[in-house]
Amino acid sequence: MIKNLFDNENAIFMGAKRSPDDCAIGIFGVNYDGTCSFKPGARFGPEAIRQVSSCLETYCPKLNKDLEDIMYVDFGSILIDKNDSKSIIESVKSATNFLINKKLSPIMLGGEHSITSGAIEALVTKYPDLILVQLDAHADLRESYLGNRNSHACAMKRCLEVLPEKKILQVGIRSGTKEEFQIMHNNKQLVNFYPGGNTQELKQALLPYSKSPIYLTIDLDWFDPSLLAGTGTPEPGGFFWNDFEEVLKTLQDFKIVASDIVELSPEIDKSGVSSIVAAKVLRSLILSLENMQ
Repeated sequence: MIKNLFDNENAIFMGAKRSPDDCAIGIFGVNYDGTCSFKPGARFGPEAIRQVSSCLETYCPKLNKDLEDIMYVDFGSILIDKNDSKSIIESVKSATNFLINKKLSPIMLGGEHSITSGAIEALVTKYPDLILVQLDAHADLRESYLGNRNSHACAMKRCLEVLPEKKILQVGIRSGTKEEFQIMHNNKQLVNFYPGGNTQELKQALLPYSKSPIYLTIDLDWFDPSLLAGTGTPEPGGFFWNDFEEVLKTLQDFKIVASDIVELSPEIDKSGVSSIVAAKVLRSLILSLENMQ
């Protein structure tokens, strides 16, 4: 089954296993950027994250935790038909179901943001009260974009359609259409958070869902381009590493069951810093999900 789903002949994330035995967390990549609307290259994101991960320390002083104390598996990237956006979402769903059946908490590496709905569709079978927390520069609530309902600009709209609770909290969104911002305000799903600010509003928004499982989706363009330039649709006025740590600290009081990291386009940033930031985000997620098993 693993051979039919994944290509694991390339790089592996630091310290990961290739076998799921005794592991609690499973990583897989999706090398896809077919609906990219500006600069392509996110299909190279998963491999770049793995390749640079060896430059990181396994220990995180902020969390006082070490990857060496955790068992996690990197399955590689799923095998996909890059010409069919709908089939890719189905492949993501199959891969996520595979991890769920192995009793693993999934972490998906993109690729572009359109893939998230496939993971959500798989997870709601196990977690019908699943809610979604989105870190992103963009609202991604369009019905269709450039003639494609599965575009990355429609990612959250497609997720809402499969979430039974229809609940999403969008943190720090700073770009979108007038209609998208009206939707976020009307549904009270936009969480105001500013660079250097506190996460009190996020905590208050999450309190009614203290028992609910959470899917955390992280579009790397949430970060400011001065920190992470390697993304296809950069937006000024973004966030920094300390902001991410504050959000993650707030989420420690809740139950994250799965996550993704999307929209790294490593070739845009020749310095490699963007890939390192993305790899460090993954390290933090592994350490955080391990605490929520």
